[in-house]
This record gives sequence, structure tokens and C-alpha cells, in this order.
Amino acid sequence: MISLDRSTILQYKKFTEWTDTLQDVQESAWLQPIAERKASIGEIISHLKNWDSYLITTIIPAIKAGEGMVFPDFDSFNDIAYEYARSGISQNRLLDEFKLTRLQLVEILLAETEVVFKRVTVNGVETCPHTGTPYSLLYIIHEFNDHDKHHKNQILEVI
Repeated sequence: MISLDRSTILQYKKFTEWTDTLQDVQESAWLQPIAERKASIGEIISHLKNWDSYLITTIIPAIKAGEGMVFPDFDSFNDIAYEYARSGISQNRLLDEFKLTRLQLVEILLAETEVVFKRVTVNGVETCPHTGTPYSLLYIIHEFNDHDKHHKNQILEVI
């Protein structure tokens, strides 16, 4: 059984402690793909920031309005984040933007528990097809924690 509670949100916040260490990454490595046909470290950080922003600007307002969560096409959404990372934004600024966005999202999640725990649909589906767990924003944060771990492991392989 998956444990979904306040600690899920605090784990999401804790990831920023690790991303702080990425300020030490060589600038030459920042925009180099981590593997063939893969994103760079900078693109991954931009990608994570973009999803956090999407939760703040689109998902949370939708839940408050009594609607389900609707996620866009992942590839085109991620391409926007990758382009931003390559736009000339500095490594430190992108890391700062990621951290500020993540901390803003965590603050909202901790303050608005009725939104976080409310059962909702995701793209019209009520339960996760892999686990059978009813969807809620908290469950999405749980999945995003796994997503963070995946990207952390990718980055650790190259730094």
C-alpha cells in the first residue's frame, strides 16, 4: 500500500536540497545531453520546473473549480522546457527559478489540504492503471517524487 500523507509533500520539498548541489556542475556539462537522444542537466531542471509551474497555474485552479486534472501531451510540453533551458538562461538562474517554483508549490500543497486530498480524475481516469490508487493531487506528487528520483539518478551517472 502506498503511504500518502504530509511526508509525501515534504519529500517533494527536500529534492531542492539536492538540486542546490548542481550549482557546482561544470558549465560546459550543463547543456550537454546526458546520453544519446536524452536531455541535458539544464533541460531536466527546466522540465521539472515546468511541471511544477503547471501544477500551480493549471492543476490546482482546476481542482478548486471542481474539475479533474488534465495533463498536456508530454513531448510537446517538455520541448517547451528544453527550449527554455537553451534560451541563454544561466545555470544559477534556472536552478534558482526551479527552487522558488518548487518551494511555492510545496507551500500551496501544505496549506490547501482539501485540494491535495480531493479525489479527482486525471485525463478522465479515476484510478492509476498501474496501482489502482484513486487519483488525487497528493498521488500525483507521490508519482512526481519517483519522477524526481529517476532524473536524479540520470544526472548522478554523468556528474
